[in-house]
Amino acid sequence: MTPFTVHTGIAASMPAPNVDTDVIMPKQFLKRIDRAGLAEGAFHDLRQDPGFVLNREPWSDASILICGENFGCGSSREYAVWGLMQWGIRVIVAPSIAGIFFGNCEKNGLLAITLPPDDVAALATLAADPATVEFEVDLPAQAIRHARGETSFDIPQARKTLLMEGKDHVARTLEHENDIAAYEAARLQPAPRLSSRIA
Repeated sequence: MTPFTVHTGIAASMPAPNVDTDVIMPKQFLKRIDRAGLAEGAFHDLRQDPGFVLNREPWSDASILICGENFGCGSSREYAVWGLMQWGIRVIVAPSIAGIFFGNCEKNGLLAITLPPDDVAALATLAADPATVEFEVDLPAQAIRHARGETSFDIPQARKTLLMEGKDHVARTLEHENDIAAYEAARLQPAPRLSSRIA
């Protein structure tokens, strides 16, 4: 995964609540057995409308989405996160994000941030104005910087570290590969206490 430290990009406002994973990545794009070409599927049906925010300048280059309640609800669909990231999305901000989708973001290096509704509404207002669309998301400082100042966010330290190091849970486990191998080797040795009883 690509480490996440500080990202500067254009933010787009998508305030609709309950945007589910079938909207984010329609089912016809789930036939692949690899991750290639999924950017085409991201918001595919919405993108058929020329007025859709991500079809219009400057938001067609957005890498930060300011979203509504319960973003990413619906089926467990990791393809949705893969497609967003291939399309260039690096940050999602919403009042709430569906649990499984939130977990898939963490495992793939997409920074998902939840904030109080009033804070999200203020960011959405900025993102809707072409003059104030550029945001800087500073993960080490846990801050979103914008035309009106700065908005702080909370994130568990373990998740923050994984994102900053560009590692998923498997990569973190493999950091202990030697210890795991030593433990497995020791488990293959007969236990003296049990051996004496058997004899």
